[in-house]
Amino acid sequence: MGEVIRFIQKQKFLLFFLIFESFSFYLIVNYNQTQKETFFSSSNRFAATVLEISGNTRGYFFLKKANDELSRENAYLKTLLPEQSVINIDDLFDFSYETPENSNYTYIPAKVINNSINKSNNYITLNSGENHNVKAGMGVISPRGLVGIVSNVSSHYATVLSLLNTKFRVSAKLRDSDYFGSLSWDGKSYRQVVLSEIPAHAPVHIGEAVVTSGYSAIFPEGILIGIVENFIIEEGEGFYTIKVKLSVDFKNLNYVTTVEKITADEQHELENITYEY
Repeated sequence: MGEVIRFIQKQKFLLFFLIFESFSFYLIVNYNQTQKETFFSSSNRFAATVLEISGNTRGYFFLKKANDELSRENAYLKTLLPEQSVINIDDLFDFSYETPENSNYTYIPAKVINNSINKSNNYITLNSGENHNVKAGMGVISPRGLVGIVSNVSSHYATVLSLLNTKFRVSAKLRDSDYFGSLSWDGKSYRQVVLSEIPAHAPVHIGEAVVTSGYSAIFPEGILIGIVENFIIEEGEGFYTIKVKLSVDFKNLNYVTTVEKITADEQHELENITYEY
């Protein structure tokens, strides 16, 4: 404390000068309209510059993660193309590029611009809509796996019924044995869902991959959902209750792809006719 007092005594003239200088500056800015406008204009530009630099800095540190995600997605999409197919580099940025003739699905890239995980019914907003050929009912996947189903669309945006929504249901199977059941979210952990209706005689093991069955007209077969974390058979029940650890981290979801089965309407029409009998 004594050192502080000695410092103030030693520098008292400088400190008095700074105090009076600051007070004079305050009076000039507050009681002179021209100086006031100049000051606030300069301070706003300075603040905007700081925010821009901050945003660019954050963006720089997230570039590697974004590039890794895009690389995984490109690698996944390449597996869906026939070996002889070649896509022009410009097509990667064209939402309306054509799908190869022998593919039964179309794929449209999109970016997540809003997302929730802490509600019982969570939704995601994408920056692609009708103008990008996105339609309600399309599946949504990411480089890491299944994300949800498009719920509503406008000209430029789409909302997605997230996998983390208690209303969401999808047919899923154990990849090793092909036994399928119904997968849903119980509204608890954002990293875990529940696979049910797998018969008790089916072989199940920890760490086994759980994927889409392909039985619906929404998702292709084999889209990763997660891995078996644990499982039980309730007393008196003939089916497993399987907890599945999600492959997608919904807290870190940036880029997705919407997917549509080209012959989905034909399949639905035939099934509706059949189920009437």
